[in-house]
Amino acid sequence: MEVLLILTYSAICIFKVFKLPLNKWTVPTAVLGGIILLGAIMVTMNYNHPYSEVARKYVPTTPIVPEVSGHVVDVPIKANHPLEPGEILFQIDAAPFVAKRDALRTQLSAAEEDLDRAQTLRKRGVGSERDVDRARSEMERLEGELEVASFHVEETTVRAPGHGYVTQLILHPGMRAVSLPLQPSMVFVHDQDARYVAFFWQNNVLRIEPGLEAEIAFDAIPGKVFTGKVEEVLPMMAEGQLKPSGTLITVNPYAEAAGRVPVIISISDPRFEAYQLPGGAFGQAAVYSEHAHHVAIIRRMLLRMSSWMSFLFPFH
Repeated sequence: MEVLLILTYSAICIFKVFKLPLNKWTVPTAVLGGIILLGAIMVTMNYNHPYSEVARKYVPTTPIVPEVSGHVVDVPIKANHPLEPGEILFQIDAAPFVAKRDALRTQLSAAEEDLDRAQTLRKRGVGSERDVDRARSEMERLEGELEVASFHVEETTVRAPGHGYVTQLILHPGMRAVSLPLQPSMVFVHDQDARYVAFFWQNNVLRIEPGLEAEIAFDAIPGKVFTGKVEEVLPMMAEGQLKPSGTLITVNPYAEAAGRVPVIISISDPRFEAYQLPGGAFGQAAVYSEHAHHVAIIRRMLLRMSSWMSFLFPFH
């Protein structure tokens, strides 16, 4: 596009309008003037109306990890069907946990009888206070174990944490579900407002603030640009995260990228409600500040041209 504008400037504005002769002085001067002018326009536009070629739709999810491990006996849900909070996701075989709970109940009953007996003997002067304390301690220990066992029995029924759905359902009866954080049994997708995040270069931070007009275009919706506004500029980047470890931080310019600033954009365009984008949908975004507003039209044109380019995709 820059080359096209340069040629247009050189051929029309200079030679046709001003009727300049074509020689070794006028042609280079016209081209150089066009390059300088367009360069100034592009720099002004990029700084005051920043553009991000990396925008994505994010949806909150919860990895479903059961509190107990065991064989799955029932998975009553269907993939991608809406679920209500508390609805059963899957059922783990509760027989081992019920047996342990019942055994603890029996032991607790015996421990309560032992405590009554020890207290009676102490009142008669036959038993000691130590026997009473030992019996009470045993009863309280069994009460605690019974409470944990009852909790485990309840947790054999895994329920939905909120409104949403389970996608890519792989779990089936006969499989084993384990209580390991790194091995969830399924992924629950929350039915909440998605977040549309665009990642801008750090040079643009001074021109991006909440409330500014924004536009976003998705590859999945070619030829459409949707309006919105900047909701929030996140104060943290992944490159600035520190985790407890045995390694001290150091400068490694060959491994560390500069990082981009995440900016949350809320889409207010009513046309967008007609489209159902999947989580992770990719796109591009632009933010328009109040500075140098006269060059914002160029940014709008470029964003729409990029959106039209989404009609081109590989044919097989």
